[in-house]
Amino acid sequence: MRKKSETTKASVASYPLRIQAIRTKGQNVRFFVYVPMPLAAALGIEGGEQVSWELLARNELHLVRASPAPVKARTRK
Repeated sequence: MRKKSETTKASVASYPLRIQAIRTKGQNVRFFVYVPMPLAAALGIEGGEQVSWELLARNELHLVRASPAPVKARTRK
């Protein structure tokens, strides 16, 4: 029997990144999260697109796109 920790998800991609903190004199600290290009390409994310975050748990965020562009994927023949 398999333990829970040994189960694997099919086609899971991981993109580790660091959160950038910008400290400007006289202003609050601002945090920026950059989306890696392979992930942005896979999702069809474009610059200037509006997104929001949903907090699911202290260690899990859900990215919500306000109005995603239609899928531009090519079909295989």
